Amino acid sequence: MSELSGLSGLSGLSGLTRQQRLEYLRRRIAAVPAKGESSVVDAAVRPRRVLPVPGPLAALLPQGGLARGSVVSVSGASSLLLGLLASVTAAGGHVAVIGRPQLGLLAATEMGAQLRRMAFVPDPGPDPVEVAAVLLDGMDLVVLGLGGMSVPPSRARAVVARARSKQSTLVVTDGHWGGAEVRLDAQVRGYDGVGRGADVGRGRVCSVRLAVRAQGRAFRPRTTCLDVRSMQGRVEWVPEAVALTPDVVAL
Repeated sequence: MSELSGLSGLSGLSGLTRQQRLEYLRRRIAAVPAKGESSVVDAAVRPRRVLPVPGPLAALLPQGGLARGSVVSVSGASSLLLGLLASVTAAGGHVAVIGRPQLGLLAATEMGAQLRRMAFVPDPGPDPVEVAAVLLDGMDLVVLGLGGMSVPPSRARAVVARARSKQSTLVVTDGHWGGAEVRLDAQVRGYDGVGRGADVGRGRVCSVRLAVRAQGRAFRPRTTCLDVRSMQGRVEWVPEAVALTPDVVAL
């Protein structure tokens, strides 16, 4: 049984007081191996300075991945978030997902995600930021769905400091988080496999064409175009012929 299985059912936090939520999460997180205490295989494949991303996205980021200890804002097509989860867990990392009950886990699995390395908190209660701050202690990547809320700058700075001290990466979605180190946005440019002419709208989607834009405090905005394509039972990230282009138009 996965060491994270005890975390996957944390859906009753909304009925607890603030102190009870903290104590409950800390007891559960104590069962997760601390960084550096996992298996030899995990230690061999887990990056120390960055977390991996799908191959075609690496050129967008200065370090070729998500920097540990940073906060990243992700928006747009859900394939982008699923690809990040797949890359991190396939490389041996542990991930927690907070406040995203509709996440497409089948698609993530087809991209290579290891569900045994993922914990889910679909209903974090009235303060999902607090839950994320606690889970940064034991996870390589924490995904926080804000549900449309805006996090005050003072609160955001405190969580950023915690992520940096724990060398965990926080990905925020579905809300406003000022001061994110990197912002990633994916927009759908088209589909393949839905028929043409009289057959348009029929058939099975076999690939999605995306334009992914990255911008950050330490680098100029840039965009890459790619396909998320079904190939032999797996979903692969395939760069287009011209993968990296100057960011000259808004997506």
